[in-house]
Amino acid sequence: MTPLARLLALPIRAYRLILSPWIGFNCRYQPTCSAYALEALEKHGAIRGGWIAAKRILRCNPWGGCGYDPVPDPKDKAPDA
Repeated sequence: MTPLARLLALPIRAYRLILSPWIGFNCRYQPTCSAYALEALEKHGAIRGGWIAAKRILRCNPWGGCGYDPVPDPKDKAPDA
């Protein structure tokens, strides 16, 4: 994980440690939004992973979807020959 991605992961880890136990487990998706965000940051880095996590959080609303929603795999820039 890049240093910027680690920095972005700190508030997510703090949320999971401090706020999540008080709020309860009410996530509509599997994996939870915080786990999704951490995985997106790890797989895609700070910029793209942060964007993917933000889009997921915006989908997490009463009119959004629900169910299994995995983090997309990174796309290779050059195919192996």
